[in-house]
Amino acid sequence: MFPRPIQKASPIANVSYRVALPVALILWLLPLGAVMLTSLRSIEDINQGNYWGWPDTWEFANYLVVFESTPMARFILNSLIITIPVMIGSVALAAAAGYALAKYRFAGNIWLFALFVGGNFVPFQILMIPVRDMALVTGVYDTHLALILFHLAFQAGFCTLFMRNFISGLPNALIESARVEGVSEYKIFWFIVLPLVRPALAALAVLIFTFVWNDYFWTLVLVQSDSVKPVTAGISALRGQWLASWQLISAGAILAALPPVALFFVLQRHFIAGLTLGATKG
Repeated sequence: MFPRPIQKASPIANVSYRVALPVALILWLLPLGAVMLTSLRSIEDINQGNYWGWPDTWEFANYLVVFESTPMARFILNSLIITIPVMIGSVALAAAAGYALAKYRFAGNIWLFALFVGGNFVPFQILMIPVRDMALVTGVYDTHLALILFHLAFQAGFCTLFMRNFISGLPNALIESARVEGVSEYKIFWFIVLPLVRPALAALAVLIFTFVWNDYFWTLVLVQSDSVKPVTAGISALRGQWLASWQLISAGAILAALPPVALFFVLQRHFIAGLTLGATKG
């Protein structure tokens, strides 16, 4: 049922794996390396066409200039204002909804769960015009609230599916014994269920933070002003009308990638445990 360890594979599969892995890593890291080198170049170096070689001079000051000459700090703050409430709200709603769908039997349970699952397969592109019109009618267009409400609504399906599957694996006898002892449903959820699925909560928090932080499509649909734009749309705004300062754009891109990476390393142990929770028996 599970993939066989590579050590037990045939010699041809072993050699293919050992050759393909470093090649795939190089191809994946090559664009990132190019962006990092560009962020440390001078504009003269870029104008001379030196895109892949070592910079003539290492301009570490580009990372300071991008804050001094562009509204990068505001863009990053906007992303935090949008992403953190969505992450907390999505995880909280998903944990509660997942617990209800996994451990309560009521009429329409399976149909409600199917609704959450089916929502994940709706193409976002066909919702672009209705969502934008709704934001205009309700007066939240071009505000942080528009993106917060949208992401909360559209992350609910995936998050609930994610948490419901983890909570379903908890023993029913554990919850029933707590009920027999007279423990309230709120305390069962707060003191028994949540501690047991903490790795799953951490994994979900990292995933949602990354999804929302890196969103670009819905930013273009629901936000217009620089004072509201998150960092993904803000980086594209760094291009001038006649000249693009690629060293500053690259420095901004590297800075924009740091928060999700930092969150992953902070929650790395819980993240990996959450993704592998229930992967083994016994």
